[in-house]
Amino acid sequence: MITRSARRDALLLWFGSRAGLLIATLFGATLGEYLDKWRKWDAGLFITIAQYGYDGEPGRPPDEGLPAFFPGLPAVLRLVHFMVPDWAAAGLLVSLVAGAVAMVALARLAEFEGANGWMAVLALLAFPMAVFLVAGYSEALFLAFAIPAWLAARQGHWAQAVLLAAGASCVRITGLFLALALVVEFAVSRESPRRAGWLVVPFLPLMAYSYYHYSRSGDWLAWKHAQESGWGREFEWPWEAWQTTWRSAMGTDDFAVAFRMEIAGAVVAVAVLVWLLVLRRWSELAYTGAQAAALMTSAYYLSIPRSLVLWFPLWVLVAKVGTRKAWVLALYGLISGPLMIVNTARFLSGAWAG
Repeated sequence: MITRSARRDALLLWFGSRAGLLIATLFGATLGEYLDKWRKWDAGLFITIAQYGYDGEPGRPPDEGLPAFFPGLPAVLRLVHFMVPDWAAAGLLVSLVAGAVAMVALARLAEFEGANGWMAVLALLAFPMAVFLVAGYSEALFLAFAIPAWLAARQGHWAQAVLLAAGASCVRITGLFLALALVVEFAVSRESPRRAGWLVVPFLPLMAYSYYHYSRSGDWLAWKHAQESGWGREFEWPWEAWQTTWRSAMGTDDFAVAFRMEIAGAVVAVAVLVWLLVLRRWSELAYTGAQAAALMTSAYYLSIPRSLVLWFPLWVLVAKVGTRKAWVLALYGLISGPLMIVNTARFLSGAWAG
């Protein structure tokens, strides 16, 4: 069980770092200008869905990419908007609260695995892509469901685990990979087959979402086709995806920088997969490996570094190493922390940051 001090430390790290980020990025801008800075890229698309639904803004051509975004965050945004009139502010508030839940859960999970909880939280918050836990994106809300679900599964509380995982499946397609990993965890933990029926529950939101789009467009896989048409998620062999990304990274424009980040993220992802394989962490390997396989067989690499934010097994592993060798965590922070600040500035300037 998590200690009270670990819970306190997790919340202090989360709210302290968010307050520091707010102060560091607020200077020189009015409140309205500042909120507009956070309404970038996917954050604006989530707001569009929350406002108008999947048909998009009236009077504009339909955005075929909108079904790629699952309805969990838009639904929560719509509820929060009743109390917070500004949509961008509502998105920031959702991420702030959801992030606090996720950080406490991550600390609990790390302590359950024998590591210092605050180290796992610090490692995640210092990661270069941690800006997406602050912005009105779906990462924080997904982790607020996914990490407690995983902890519940590790503790053998399967009813709680699958219900929380179903919540995660409402937020991102990553919930499908979590559901698959729960099946593996159930198998390796040798639970009674009588309880296996619970494992269907996390798949139900995906089925419901697919049926919703079938009823409106006749396409059961509208979310998948939206990813293909909007973000180049067509299947390619891994070496072809690598070659395309490598060529794109050799350019001189701003997107070349983003593709270099993608390559670095892919290298880290493969290293983590090997690490989990050596440790024989089969269920965590299923969760992370399924994501890596999906991302590395697209037409080109896209959002691989950002997906690492969702790899909670990675942050637990980092905490385990840091618990034994504190200098490793210190070195990680010295390298990753400044990169996180730079990437936050890139995001707020409108550049593609992951």
